[in-house]
Amino acid sequence: MNYFKLFPLIFIAVIFQSCFEDNDDNGAFASEINDFVWKGMNAAYLYKQEIFDLSNDRFDSSDEFANYLNNYESPEILFESLIYDRENIDKFSVIVDNYIELEQFFSGSSVSNGMEYGLSYIPNSSEQIFGFVRYVHPGSNADINNIKRGDIFRGINNTLLNINNYSNLLSQDIYTVNFANYNNFNTENINDDTVDLINLNIELSKLPFNKNPVYFYDIINNSGKKIAYIMYNQFISNYDSYLETIFSEFKSNSIDELILDLRYNPGGSVNSAVFLSSLITGQFQNEIFSTEEWNPDIQNYWLNNDPEYLINRFITSENSLNMNKVYILTTRSSASASELVINCLNPYINIIQIGTTTYGKYQASVTLYDSENFSNQDINNSHNYALQPLVLKTLNVNGESDYYNGITPNYEFEERPYEMGVIGEVDEPLLNYTLDLINSRNINKNQFEIFGLYDDNSKFEYLNKEMYIKNKVLIN
Repeated sequence: MNYFKLFPLIFIAVIFQSCFEDNDDNGAFASEINDFVWKGMNAAYLYKQEIFDLSNDRFDSSDEFANYLNNYESPEILFESLIYDRENIDKFSVIVDNYIELEQFFSGSSVSNGMEYGLSYIPNSSEQIFGFVRYVHPGSNADINNIKRGDIFRGINNTLLNINNYSNLLSQDIYTVNFANYNNFNTENINDDTVDLINLNIELSKLPFNKNPVYFYDIINNSGKKIAYIMYNQFISNYDSYLETIFSEFKSNSIDELILDLRYNPGGSVNSAVFLSSLITGQFQNEIFSTEEWNPDIQNYWLNNDPEYLINRFITSENSLNMNKVYILTTRSSASASELVINCLNPYINIIQIGTTTYGKYQASVTLYDSENFSNQDINNSHNYALQPLVLKTLNVNGESDYYNGITPNYEFEERPYEMGVIGEVDEPLLNYTLDLINSRNINKNQFEIFGLYDDNSKFEYLNKEMYIKNKVLIN
């Protein structure tokens, strides 16, 4: 089954060549990598029209172009100068100096200690923060060291965490975690809560590790209903066949309800989002799942030549569940492709979202390599730089997009650090609340946000809350 879309790399190269003469004769005057950075961003960047230096008629001559490139001391500085509104709009485009590591990340392989965590403020503090373990990857360094979901930590290397130092402390390859106890004194009043260090310190090392995005799945028999539950923590296309196997099991057991747990899923492959959504449904095969909006050059080309290219459609699978309703669990860490699933399924079936508001990312990126058509074929072997810029925004079949502030749940329920529970067990608070909703039990016990999420460990991954599309070369 081939459900990957082809990226118009050949077309992009043509766009560039039509707007500016080749600079080969002036290679001595311009940085080779800077040349690649500008050409890639000029060809594909979603917000190209907002950046004067990316205009197709920006330079009158090759010499002017070469002089422009030479003004930037590094590819990183040039790349950053071409980003539109980094603080508010484009928080996600990145340049990397090792595309091999980038590819490994997209395949689920990365350097990690296996401890997935969130960060929140210490009660009554505007600067001090603490960490709480959300889950631990089986077989990881954290797992070997017996770290568990719900563990609390206050410091790293005997330094208390705060909003100014946590990034440097937690980005290290090796660090010692200083654990703590969270004391709520059995009251709902957060103001009297304390987070106190205990005599437990564990050194963790980040090592090469393959993360299975399917953290847990089960069929729960509850109040006479068969309820399929799956925690899916990243959209990785390498695991799509495994995902289909799980749904085959769900289907063979004739499940009554489906709970899709995306509370820690920061995004990933658009193709996998389409695939998962098609497994959930099945009755909408070949209908429009989402549409794409690129920069004007690319958008106009496809509108005039092949409008179908701009459409992602539901696919066919014999293991689709044909659900007309799905319960989706979310937090602030649910982003990108997770939000794509919610937004694009919503016009078709009943989405019951439970948890807290999602992150708010509706744009997708693609990897651009230093090659003639920006594909991963015949790459310039003099360096390992690659670009991962935003290239499109996604819309559902009704044209809805631009959810800057995230997607708000139907039922608010916040995970609390001092009562995390065990993932997959029926008394885990968020799952338990969802089961109560399904069975119309105690549906008035909404747990409104009191902690909030300051940050999480996706900050230290290669890409933060990324959604990307697979690229292949178009060969005419």
